[in-house]
Amino acid sequence: MAGKKQDIDQLTIDTIRLLSVDMVEKAKSGHPGLPLGAAPFVYTLWSKFLSINPSNPVWMNRDRFILSAGHGCALLYSLLHLAGFDISVDDLKAFRQWGSITPGHPEYGRTPGVEATTGPLGQGFAMGVGMAIAERSLAGCFNKPGFKLIDHYTYAVVSDGDLMEGVASEAASLAGTLKLEKLIYLYDDNDISIEGKTSIAFTENVKERFDSYNWHTQVVADGNNIKAVEAAISRAKKQAERPSLIIIRTKIGYGSPKQGDASVHGEPLGWDAARRTKEFFGFDPDKTFYIPAQVDRNFDRLRKKWAKQEEAWNELFAEYKEKYPKEAKLLEKYISGHINRNLKPNLLPFAVSDGPMATRTASGKVMNQVELYMTEFIGGSADLAPSTKTLLNGHGSFGIAGMCERNLHFGVREHAMGAIINGMALHGGLIPYSATFLTFSDYMRPPIRLAALMQTHSIFIFTHDSIGLGEDGPTHQPVEQLSALRLIPGLTVIRPADANETVAAWYRAITAKKPTVLVFTRQDLPVLDAAKYGIIENAQKGGYCLADCAGKPDVLLIATGSEVHLAMGAREKLFAKGIKARVVSMPSYEIFMAQPDAYRESIIPAAVKKRLIIEAGSTPFWRGLAGDAGDVLGIDIFGASAPGKVVMEKYGFTVDNVVAKAEALFKPGRQ
Repeated sequence: MAGKKQDIDQLTIDTIRLLSVDMVEKAKSGHPGLPLGAAPFVYTLWSKFLSINPSNPVWMNRDRFILSAGHGCALLYSLLHLAGFDISVDDLKAFRQWGSITPGHPEYGRTPGVEATTGPLGQGFAMGVGMAIAERSLAGCFNKPGFKLIDHYTYAVVSDGDLMEGVASEAASLAGTLKLEKLIYLYDDNDISIEGKTSIAFTENVKERFDSYNWHTQVVADGNNIKAVEAAISRAKKQAERPSLIIIRTKIGYGSPKQGDASVHGEPLGWDAARRTKEFFGFDPDKTFYIPAQVDRNFDRLRKKWAKQEEAWNELFAEYKEKYPKEAKLLEKYISGHINRNLKPNLLPFAVSDGPMATRTASGKVMNQVELYMTEFIGGSADLAPSTKTLLNGHGSFGIAGMCERNLHFGVREHAMGAIINGMALHGGLIPYSATFLTFSDYMRPPIRLAALMQTHSIFIFTHDSIGLGEDGPTHQPVEQLSALRLIPGLTVIRPADANETVAAWYRAITAKKPTVLVFTRQDLPVLDAAKYGIIENAQKGGYCLADCAGKPDVLLIATGSEVHLAMGAREKLFAKGIKARVVSMPSYEIFMAQPDAYRESIIPAAVKKRLIIEAGSTPFWRGLAGDAGDVLGIDIFGASAPGKVVMEKYGFTVDNVVAKAEALFKPGRQ
């Protein structure tokens, strides 16, 4: 079977395979199996169908390509280098090494041409659905007769492992419901997982499963048959109202002595096996990172073709600007991500008389103000919009009422919802949000973590933020979730105390352009005087002095969210007892800790050791800030089913208990 391959496509495919092998061998770690098996169909997609421009990786109308099976990234890096992205042979040689732009799994923002961070299986699958939704939304809003300005596909390579993950099922079901016809996934069906044959854990009929999701499905019996792959992709592109899954039978580790064996999935071939693999493909076994001149010329031809595709689009956009100047200007704003300068002055504060008001209700009102000035605002909830108050008024349901609608219905699919809004944010042009109850953030932790890693402009809304939600009981009452979210690096968590801190929270979430978690109450709360306390500006510093005393405080009452009002009530009672208390509202620990040292010292002086932190959540997170002389009033057990006020009282969240806890800090024996 060995021998020289004369066909340029085959020579290119084998070059990609062996570059990938060399990367893994040099790193002494990695996954050679997928590149050896999948290179033919991935190259076919790139060379025959993909519309990109390596000299401008952020061209808006490019096709999106996701390697959801991120462990096979040596294949992707090889392709990106050959295609002309800013990745050198030296970068390929630095695969999986410190500081390289070719890490062990694809990382968005690190490697030119990588559209999404993948590796946690299933996430790329779901993010691709988000990208397809974004394309459909922008096309529905901006395309005009004769001007298919937004007109591109989202492709992904998915694996057995991807399809085993529940998030893929959630996302596939929604994609079929929304009829995302410009979503085409190539399934590397090689029957092997790390533990051996997939049959030990995965025996379902994938084709029938995706048929039931309203996907168009095809099977290519031999992944090396690039003509069959090309025909299948062509048929997929002709589909109307259905996403496509092309099931491509491959042999993991094809051409190597370890072909078809589970060991080739995630281990280097070894020097001897790598040499024999090169011999199988007719390459000199002593050459590493070898790129034949014919392959360079082949990609030079492709680069010229890709550049012409963007040139043609730019000409179309120029014509569009002349005929539809208003729409063109708006689209340019969407693409640039500029903030409408009218947003801030029109996010008006709430009056004290507007209360009491749940912060979820205030959030809903603010969101509808945001939408007036940031029309790229789009999102929805996991079947909870009436409860999370996240419906955008005056807009219909995306995919049902039309394609330029702002309300998404994710169904009860929290995991996919989080990944989908990440995909929408990665696509660009939209500001996406999701919503559910805080306790169900556990279902969404993988995409929230990836949002923080990628620094996407994803906004995660969580309501019903504590045991104060009441009768639904401990299954729905979050305890540890606030702390768990705060521990994710690069994520900002904001838990406002009232309607006006909610205004500040939303302004921060929109303008920071970073992943943000917004946490709101179910129960009504008083509205604080925005002018008196300078809330709109101060709250954006993460923590601020809400109410002070003359001179040095005896005790600091530091609270978040609904518990700020307990601190305010306790302050008055402590004054009556001769104890001077300062109330610090801290809607965001992360934002506060990012402030200059002098500011933080002015709010929480190091000299004031007696500190009581109040939050209806788990306490360990706050112990460091409280210090040895301080304390935390929180909850380290699960909640209970009863009216919210009763539950809060039973767990000690009352003004009188805050007073008692503060007084206890002055007892003998305390530092």
